[in-house]
Amino acid sequence: MAGMQPADPLSPSRMGVATSPHADGGHAASGHEAYSPGNQVEVPTARGGNRGIQWSRWTPGLRTFLRYEATWLGHDVVAGLVLATMLVPVGIAYAVASGLPGICGLYATIIPLLVYAVFGPSRILVLGPDSALAAVILGVVLPLSGGDPQRAIALGGMMALVSGMVLVLAGLARLGFVTELLSKPIRYGYMNGIALTVLISQLPKLFGFSVESTGPLRDLWAIGGAVLAGRTNWAALAVGLGTLATILLLRGSRRVPGILIAVIGATIAVGLFDLAERHDVSILGSLPQGLPRFAIPLIGVGDIVPVLIGGCAVAMVSFADTSVLSRAYAARTRTTVDPNQEMVGLGAANLAAGFFQGFPISSSSSRTPVAEAAGARTQLTGIVGALAIALLLLVAPDLLRNLPTSALAAVVIASAIGLFEVADLRRIHRIQRWEFWLSIACFAGVAVFGAIPGIGLAIVIAVIEFLWDGWRPYSAVLGRPNGVEGYHDVTRYPQAHRISGLVLFRWDAPLFFANAELFRERVLAAVAESPTPVQCVVVAAAPVTSVDVTAADALAELDDALLVQGIELRFAELKDPVKDKLRRFGLFDRFGETRFSPTLDAAVSRYQGPT
Repeated sequence: MAGMQPADPLSPSRMGVATSPHADGGHAASGHEAYSPGNQVEVPTARGGNRGIQWSRWTPGLRTFLRYEATWLGHDVVAGLVLATMLVPVGIAYAVASGLPGICGLYATIIPLLVYAVFGPSRILVLGPDSALAAVILGVVLPLSGGDPQRAIALGGMMALVSGMVLVLAGLARLGFVTELLSKPIRYGYMNGIALTVLISQLPKLFGFSVESTGPLRDLWAIGGAVLAGRTNWAALAVGLGTLATILLLRGSRRVPGILIAVIGATIAVGLFDLAERHDVSILGSLPQGLPRFAIPLIGVGDIVPVLIGGCAVAMVSFADTSVLSRAYAARTRTTVDPNQEMVGLGAANLAAGFFQGFPISSSSSRTPVAEAAGARTQLTGIVGALAIALLLLVAPDLLRNLPTSALAAVVIASAIGLFEVADLRRIHRIQRWEFWLSIACFAGVAVFGAIPGIGLAIVIAVIEFLWDGWRPYSAVLGRPNGVEGYHDVTRYPQAHRISGLVLFRWDAPLFFANAELFRERVLAAVAESPTPVQCVVVAAAPVTSVDVTAADALAELDDALLVQGIELRFAELKDPVKDKLRRFGLFDRFGETRFSPTLDAAVSRYQGPT
């Protein structure tokens, strides 16, 4: 299990990866300083060893708290309080949308945030009920519960347990590698698409009306139609725009909590001028009361199969969403997270939600930027937000009664604006056009189809990009240029000396099923184009990191084709692990030891013989 140790965001070696203001791809995260690499202390144990480091890999949040800096406290507390104003309404809304009582949305917010603060590696990722999961949960809960709220709670809780177990197992199985499939341009495209989607989703609330969501671009069309039809609530819009302007004006200040000031100001304005009654401004209203209690969700035997299927489905969705979001925010905050531990943290949070009257949860692409923009430094932000919600439920359910939804929309819009990446995309457009258009394709996928299908599209594009590079790799015939050490591509050095009767051929990729035939064709083409009759082909195999069965068979076929012409196939600089594979495939015995040379110079000397 040693390989499971998550990256330490406070480690100097990790901090060295990105130390310049633009190391994360163009700009530092809004409101963030570079994290201090100080306070490097080991967690003591009773025996004076460093076993604490071993157990702390499973609880990265605790490791952060043990090295907590006092200067972060104010940022985390303010960000947590601001975050709480977002968590309450969306938690209730997503619970109802999932077919459960609204109070379950708050339970599914409080407990997961506390658990993730211990097991989650990301310092600012916010977990909770998510709109992307609501349709899947509703599809299971609604037909099985028959409208019974207690049965709906049990079904939702069991789905969370299934989802949590799947995610924990995925993390332990180290399936977090899926995040490595996403290049920087693809991540930019995804995040830009998310930013646009979040912004569009909040526009109806900002204008004071509602539309039926059918997709980001179709929603934008519906919003335009509603505005032209005169459905705008001008009082709500004024409050929202005032909130947005305040946030944007104070965004550059690290001392003044612009979001908190804007939200409090909007709440006071609505109450003072009675905008809810006089101008029909939508407000949050009174909160339901009660704290979550531990309970084992019990379901009927007939419910097991659909709950298992639904739980696995939401696990897949939250896996994809959290992986991409966590990786993107790690780059923005100049930290590193272990994607496998991210899955463990997400799974633990889902398990906790299932045992405390919650339902499946995921990371949030709308609430996480709120925490970021408010100045969150560590997981303490989520703890403060969870405790604030619990306190509201206990002692002050009417405290946020007059909070206007247009002000909440302004908070999210301000955060979405900060997500857009433009500067570094300009650089990518200048130096690598095709990667720029990959980014635009991912952006369009999210904007047209939504966040989750957009993630799937991003992963598919990334896999195609990887396979294309391996399918049609670069290859070269080598010669020795005058005045240049070593052997180089003759197309770049046309005057390079080529040894009579010898073709030096370099293949810059692993050999596998997709490119094995192309390899054979290019070697034969190099032989046919040789200026002198060929007696020997030496493959410069240093870039060949792997060989599969299909490629091994192609090598045997190539050897047969060359032997018919009286040409011997040899290899230079082949790595030992690849040689081991050739032994297993029987090719090493076929070729013999003499056909393998440790260097190109050795291969050339062997061909030329004693001088």
